[in-house]
Amino acid sequence: MLDDVVIVGAGPVGATLALALADGDLDVVVLDARSPGETLRGDRSLALSHGARLIMERIGVWGALADTADAVTAITRIDISQAGGFGSMQLASEEQGVPALGYVLARTRVAVRHRITVKEVGGTPAYAAVSVQNADAGPLLARLAAVADGTGASVAGIARRRHDYGQVALVAKVWTATPHAGLAYERFTPEGPMALLPEGDHYGLVWTATPQRAEALLALDDRLFLAELAQRFAKYAGAFQKIGERRTFPLAMEFAAEPAGARCVVLGNAAQTLHPVAGQGFNVGLRDAWELSQIVLDTPRDAIGDRAMINRYLRARRTDRIAGIAFTHGLVGIFGNDVPLVRWPRGLALTLVGAVPAAKRAFVRAMLFGLH
Repeated sequence: MLDDVVIVGAGPVGATLALALADGDLDVVVLDARSPGETLRGDRSLALSHGARLIMERIGVWGALADTADAVTAITRIDISQAGGFGSMQLASEEQGVPALGYVLARTRVAVRHRITVKEVGGTPAYAAVSVQNADAGPLLARLAAVADGTGASVAGIARRRHDYGQVALVAKVWTATPHAGLAYERFTPEGPMALLPEGDHYGLVWTATPQRAEALLALDDRLFLAELAQRFAKYAGAFQKIGERRTFPLAMEFAAEPAGARCVVLGNAAQTLHPVAGQGFNVGLRDAWELSQIVLDTPRDAIGDRAMINRYLRARRTDRIAGIAFTHGLVGIFGNDVPLVRWPRGLALTLVGAVPAAKRAFVRAMLFGLH
């Protein structure tokens, strides 16, 4: 049997693609190695832009998410600053004419074919072949295989490039004496970017550090850890009262130079894994899924997955995708160090962007909707 589309990975990007294709008269199969009902990202929250909300509205899932208590928290203001130097910028949703600059999605679930581990995805001019472990039959065959599994099922013909930042992100939930009121903080420090994202009745913390520094922070008891955090954020967010479980994950940029092969497309983290600074990775991935779904739906069934369709997708995503990779990597390069000669000009750049309405508007629009 030849399916129309096989989606590998039922995380937020893969699920978005499946839902966006739901109204088409297509045979779509979604595969995931996780167990049914398993939370997709553990304690790591997802930062959505306003543009991502519009995509979710179009596929009909935003209302259900927004109605779930504590599942979605609006970011109405963002305070951006650097430690050890002048320069700051404040962003507000009302200035941009949108209800919120972004949202924090605490959790999401999706029903798929679970406990199916994909070994390899390959393609011929006629079909894609998805090989799975412990399968009595042969591989699944489809007109198109869309790999949205960030852990990376092996995809034939797609090479990935990697840059290790030599850092890890420490993540946790933290409670403050003062309600966050939808205000997010992005602070650039000598250790790397730090962020507080409003989520429910607390903040989601992202603290970039070297592996050695992160291990030392994990070893601190809660009181001492909050004291360390207060040195960097108490001036802004107020008194810290409680910290949840702390975890770390390594930071690297990894991307496919050409995110497609014969009858195969990679998207989301499988196409580009970005540094969490500015929260762009998930949003770029959602735009991957939306664009691919619209092109698939606009393609005659017999032509789904052929070279012409895949080339059309690559052209549609090239500018936004490259811009997202360059933007996050550039921010880390500019703000992720403590070189004194760089501190003054980057502070000036922050101040100027915040003070010039046209520059500020262009900056925010790129964060909300990407570059096309």
